[in-house]
Amino acid sequence: MTTSQHLDSTFAALADPTRRAILARLASGEASVTELAEPFAMTQPAISKHLKVLERAGLISRGRDAQRRPRRLEAKPLAEATEWLENYRRFWEHSFQRLDVLLDEMKARDKKRGRAKR
Repeated sequence: MTTSQHLDSTFAALADPTRRAILARLASGEASVTELAEPFAMTQPAISKHLKVLERAGLISRGRDAQRRPRRLEAKPLAEATEWLENYRRFWEHSFQRLDVLLDEMKARDKKRGRAKR
């Protein structure tokens, strides 16, 4: 899978509020499907579908603890998405810094013109 495909599946998985809530819960530690389903008013099969999307995106993994198969958060796809977003944050930060410089220059010019008119 290419980096672009990884990002596509990560952002597609993150687009759903239920999946984001599941990830938020897993950020505090692994949990079973039953534990993950508790706060939601949906069936366990519906939660399982959300978990499959998160697994395919690589955002969670399935462990094995005797009969229990706890899910855990996987950080790598989130780190890749953060890195991709960081490039755009830097772009906008640089653009706003240039805009600040331009505005300061315009204010200084206006101030000089105001003095010159007196």
